[in-house]
Amino acid sequence: MTKILQAPDSPAGEPLSDYAISWISGLMCFAAMLGTPIYAYIADNYGRKIAVMCIFYPQAMSWALKLYPTTVTLTLSRIFGGISAGGCFNVVPMYVKEISQDSIRGVLGSLLILSQNLGVLFMYVIGAYLDYYTVQWAMLGLPIVASVLMFKAPEAPAYLVKQGKIDDAIETVASLRGLDKSDKTVHDVVDWMKKEEEESNKTPDIPITSILIDKKWRRSIIIIFVVTTLYGFSGAFSITVYAFTLLSYAGADFEISPEVQSFSFPIVMISASFFLAFTIERAGRKPILVGAYIASAISFSVIATSFLIKNNGGSVPGWIPLSMMISCVFCFAGGIESIIFILIPEMFSFQICGKLMGVFGTYTWFIEFFQLLLYAPIIKLFGYDILFYLYATINLVSGVFILIFIVETKGKTEQEVQNAINSKRLFKK
Repeated sequence: MTKILQAPDSPAGEPLSDYAISWISGLMCFAAMLGTPIYAYIADNYGRKIAVMCIFYPQAMSWALKLYPTTVTLTLSRIFGGISAGGCFNVVPMYVKEISQDSIRGVLGSLLILSQNLGVLFMYVIGAYLDYYTVQWAMLGLPIVASVLMFKAPEAPAYLVKQGKIDDAIETVASLRGLDKSDKTVHDVVDWMKKEEEESNKTPDIPITSILIDKKWRRSIIIIFVVTTLYGFSGAFSITVYAFTLLSYAGADFEISPEVQSFSFPIVMISASFFLAFTIERAGRKPILVGAYIASAISFSVIATSFLIKNNGGSVPGWIPLSMMISCVFCFAGGIESIIFILIPEMFSFQICGKLMGVFGTYTWFIEFFQLLLYAPIIKLFGYDILFYLYATINLVSGVFILIFIVETKGKTEQEVQNAINSKRLFKK
């Protein structure tokens, strides 16, 4: 879409500048930051099903606004899309977790990132081969169809128990498991949900301000704050957003068009998602995360050097920056993007984890908005090579920081993780 919107015959009426593209791209992240608490409130007060359905309406509005492209409507479109994104990565995992049985919960939960990457690939393909308006009409229909299908979806049984609708919860569990309502398994599941709800009601509510200043959690919160900040500025997100522009700049003599080469990014992201699923319980969180950051630092350095040689009149084979960009995207999707948010629930107890996930989720959206906003000005002032050397430095610092301050969480209780973090022996697992 960036190529189309910056073309002389842009559907916006005039080619959009790099600054306009940066603002329009970044606003989605900013809006997602605002959407996260909105959808959390809807899910807690009106139900998970209603919250999921409410995700589709801003999505539909986002695509509808793009049918009349101006700078204003494109900006509004990104805002509506961002609000939906904030809800999607908050409510959907919650809903999937609460309707799934334990034996398939992990598999179904992993489908969120996989589905996202498949969606990215789909958009790359149709964006390369279909005209602007055909893409918008095609995508407008998806949230409308999804919202209609959600009418047939059940409410999460745990929410029904929370509302005291025990008979409805029993009926829903029986339907989801393909069992009769009188089956003992169904009643055992609902009884467990009732017990969990009773335990939750006995647990005192801890204000977020108390969590942030409590000495017991202070070091862990500071560590996660630094890790999420470095994650937000790691640079791989910029590659996925500006793939075509970067590939066009990287080399003029492409045997394969930049549009087709850009397909490699979502394909690699999908492959990386499968790679992580098969390795995370074998290798652990920390080794994969450190390795991903170090590999990204090397890849960004090679890309920056390629751009530097190009700027000074030299030439670099186009496959070198392309392969390094693919490496960065693989490391991001196969380690950095997912593991950061696996660490948080493994480092903090259930009493405070939900609140901290909301805080750090909102903060991460803000950092990504800030990264995209700064992308065009930095390139304009310093050039692509300086920006990518900066990304390389950030990834190197991230790898070293995690190696020193993050402990391995695989197979450990929250208390064991906290004891390790708060001890002075930070270099040991």
